[in-house]
Amino acid sequence: MPETVRWRKSSHSHNNSQQQCVEVAAVAHAIGIRDSENPAGPRLAVSRAAFRSLVERVKAGDLN
Repeated sequence: MPETVRWRKSSHSHNNSQQQCVEVAAVAHAIGIRDSENPAGPRLAVSRAAFRSLVERVKAGDLN
């Protein structure tokens, strides 16, 4: 994943709390995902369709 991507956290994350937060970035034809507590650590890239499906399932409460 390029080092120049712009990572962002959800607007639902608390500004002063880093716990259990992920950051996402648009990368070519994928979405990059990383742990906000370990930005230099492993990163995952998933298709936009897979990310959209994940977000929909989270919103629906399917992954609780």
